[in-house]
Amino acid sequence: MAEQDWPLWEVFIRSRTGLSHKHVGSLHAADQQMALQNARDLYTRRQEGVSIWVVPSAAIHASDPAERDAYFDPADDKIYRHPTFYDIPDEVEVL
Repeated sequence: MAEQDWPLWEVFIRSRTGLSHKHVGSLHAADQQMALQNARDLYTRRQEGVSIWVVPSAAIHASDPAERDAYFDPADDKIYRHPTFYDIPDEVEVL
């Protein structure tokens, strides 16, 4: 397999001070081991990372930005999701 045919990988790094992984970039690699090694060499040169994730770009599925209004609708028509739908008994203290 020629280098230009290698799959694209997305790289996520967890920093020393962070609790979550953040997307830092992409790279081409022949397999997951090569992707991890290249990600370490490219994105953690200053020893800022404690964990690396590499994910094949083809495995990532995303929502369509054009459908964001419908996809992230707050569902105002579903009143049972709001606390105003329920009667709170008198013995329950509301803070």
